[in-house]
Amino acid sequence: MAPSHVLVPLDGSPLADDALEHALETFECPITVVNVILPLDAPMSEGGLLGADEERVGAAREHAELVIEQAERQADVADRTVDIMIETGDPADVILDVAEDRDVDHVVMGGHGGDANRIAKRLLGTVATKVVAEAPVSVTVIR
Repeated sequence: MAPSHVLVPLDGSPLADDALEHALETFECPITVVNVILPLDAPMSEGGLLGADEERVGAAREHAELVIEQAERQADVADRTVDIMIETGDPADVILDVAEDRDVDHVVMGGHGGDANRIAKRLLGTVATKVVAEAPVSVTVIR
């Protein structure tokens, strides 16, 4: 059954761009793209190591806007439009929440290498691993 609404999380990586390209080429339904800004006070963020300040907050927001602008250009090339979102939080949790809140029935995302001690994380990446494990909808991971 073809999905009626696809979510594509974007982080500016080539695999995320490939995920959007795949979604645009494969699915005729509405596509929502989301970029998740990691809170700068999170332990694994730059701000968690250096302390959050206005300059880093502004840089994170600027990066998110560039990622979204690139997605809009990519959609234009495919003669499509995408709904856009910029959210702040834990990336996997935000992706799962958006999928539920927006009645998404398919997620297409890039996979990234992760913790070398766990095979699933090496194959998919920590965010993708959590989304695949917890999403109540189908997930396509682009490698």
